[in-house]
Amino acid sequence: MANFSGKKAIVLGGTSGIGLATTEMLRDAGAEVIAGSRRECAIDGVECVQVDVLDRAALGELFEKNDGFDYLVNAATGGARAIGPFLQMDLDGYQNSFAKLWGYVNSVRLGVPRMSPGGAVVLFSGYPARKFRPGTIAIGSVGGSVEAFIHLVANEITPVRINGVCPGLIDTPMSPLQGDERREYYGKGTAEHLIARAGTAEECAGAAIFLLENEFVTGTIVDVDGGAIVT
Repeated sequence: MANFSGKKAIVLGGTSGIGLATTEMLRDAGAEVIAGSRRECAIDGVECVQVDVLDRAALGELFEKNDGFDYLVNAATGGARAIGPFLQMDLDGYQNSFAKLWGYVNSVRLGVPRMSPGGAVVLFSGYPARKFRPGTIAIGSVGGSVEAFIHLVANEITPVRINGVCPGLIDTPMSPLQGDERREYYGKGTAEHLIARAGTAEECAGAAIFLLENEFVTGTIVDVDGGAIVT
């Protein structure tokens, strides 16, 4: 198991789904963890702060207060995302989907100058960035931009490392579906994948932990998608 004793981590979007699983894994590995969210929260052994990734002033204050921190994980979506057929999609909705990218850019631009030299950043894309799935053109476009950002900005922020996790179809609280409808959605969505089930938040968080711990990895994307991209 990873040992992050003596390390401080900030996890944005760290109170739900993949972000929460990452928060808990870091805490259990001995890190001092600050979980940021737009909503109030309470997590045992974790400092929770209310912060919006689109609020640059608030982000700047958070990073300044924790100057010298080691790890930055951003799993925040930034807001609502547009889904559905592209030719029927509201263009404002498509544009607003990029709030996720802006939140990531804000956190890296403002956070990295406040990080320790051996620090590491992890962001999240999504398999529609490289695998067509009906209704996910906006989400895929954002994910592709996130991956390009990681590849490129790694060159400018070294020695701080930056990597990404590309989740497949993951069963998290982000989906409002319940009961049979939920089981049918995830069942149909993964039926043709090499691993024919939805992933878990913990499986994605495990990849984030690996990328924080391994000091010989930067500028790369780890796929945690049940084989969706290669299917």
